[in-house]
Amino acid sequence: MIHPTRLYEGMVLAERYRIDEKLGSGGMSHVYLAHDLRLPGKKWAVKESISSPSQYRQVAAEAKMLTTLSHPFLPRIVDFIADDPDGYTYMVMDYIEGETLEQKFKSQPAAVDTAFIIRCADQLCNVLNYLHQHEPPIVFRDMKPSNVMITSGMDIRLIDFGIARTFKPEESQDTVKLGTIGFAAPEQYGSGQTDHRSDLYGLGALLLYLATGGHYSEWMPGMEKFIRNDIPKAMIPVMRKLLHHQPSERFQSAADTRMALGQAVNEHYNRMHGGPHVAASSWNKTTQVIAVMGATSGTGTTHTAVAIAHHLARSQQKVALVEMNHTPGAFARIQQVAVDGMAEQHMLLEERKFTLEGVDYWRESARAEVVGLLGGSYRFIILDLGRYQQNDRLEEFLRADIPVVVGSGAEWRYQDVLQMSADLRRYPQDKWQYCLPLAPEDAVQRLQRELHTEQVYSIPWHPDPFDHQPAAASVLRELLSDYLPSPVKKRKLWFNLR
Repeated sequence: MIHPTRLYEGMVLAERYRIDEKLGSGGMSHVYLAHDLRLPGKKWAVKESISSPSQYRQVAAEAKMLTTLSHPFLPRIVDFIADDPDGYTYMVMDYIEGETLEQKFKSQPAAVDTAFIIRCADQLCNVLNYLHQHEPPIVFRDMKPSNVMITSGMDIRLIDFGIARTFKPEESQDTVKLGTIGFAAPEQYGSGQTDHRSDLYGLGALLLYLATGGHYSEWMPGMEKFIRNDIPKAMIPVMRKLLHHQPSERFQSAADTRMALGQAVNEHYNRMHGGPHVAASSWNKTTQVIAVMGATSGTGTTHTAVAIAHHLARSQQKVALVEMNHTPGAFARIQQVAVDGMAEQHMLLEERKFTLEGVDYWRESARAEVVGLLGGSYRFIILDLGRYQQNDRLEEFLRADIPVVVGSGAEWRYQDVLQMSADLRRYPQDKWQYCLPLAPEDAVQRLQRELHTEQVYSIPWHPDPFDHQPAAASVLRELLSDYLPSPVKKRKLWFNLR
């Protein structure tokens, strides 16, 4: 039920936010693009809603709670304005440039392929797990395509917290029944209080909607025949379980759902590529993920990732080096040099996977492919994440077994590392390792003091990252000491990229 809006183009809200244009309207709100008059050039999304003045205290309390959320797949909520006698409230949040999943599905149906669906499912499980683990738990309650934004980097943002609520265990059912028909769990229509399992039903409805070409969001007998053929067969029982009418019969957590989806992807991947099957529950026991991210540009992130990968391969480890990028970059150049002189070079370059000195390189990889690799036979997966950009590939860095920050060894640039650490101070940093190519010893010691960690290393001169260099190898052995046996030497690389 759309209420009359009070905002208009050119208006200044709360003496700070200049309203530029309407972005859209939903059943309970209008959303506008606004410019921040205190921070020139900064854009925000302003969501206007209306509620009974008697509910102000509850609405304000839950809005304050939402401002505490911090997750790569959620927009930040930075301000809440609720001083209005008629019940109008305004929530100011990150403006996400992109399109909703609903828009993408309609405008680019071919882009919503299996890899994309798996990627969305994994990221939605991740953010739902974060919300459900919050204290108190947050139930989103409106999982639908128009509430999922797709960024230019093909990552999701869960938007529109208009009906999100904290779970209250003392209540037997919700006071107000809210949700979108076709995606809402049965208990949202009055059979009980919504909890985290209601969101899992919504996730299942969303996946079924995508998997059936937008035709179905509720499970019915014979539904299997409407699911597109390229969806992994093992995903079908996962969707079916998510869509069970009884909450007790669904998955009981987003983490369990994510594990089941990962196992389904694993089985599909190994069937397609002939790799060995490893149960998803043993991922972390069999595969270690090293995520390499530069504190800023020009620090040698790819150079360091390549050096780590070949160091591990010389230690007789099975290694994958993954380029987390959607466009051709350094790995394409490495591949061109690696196949130089071969008659079928142009054909080989069509393949995004190539092997070099015992390291499997994966060019221009999406996150869904990494999920598949986790279930394979690799002992180490090294992710080349490029330079640090908040909310862009950040999750892969934060969840890695060994997050590696590459900073400049230049005296005047070590502040970049401190800034990255400060930006991400809300996340645990005890596992982080810091590599500073060519840094002097006093710069290393200064960073160790300021970061309160001994895990800061100077990487000596190492112009060929594919080759064994004793001084650099000694540093890498120390950095990876908890994960590596004694190194075994391999022959010199047969070509030089310089």
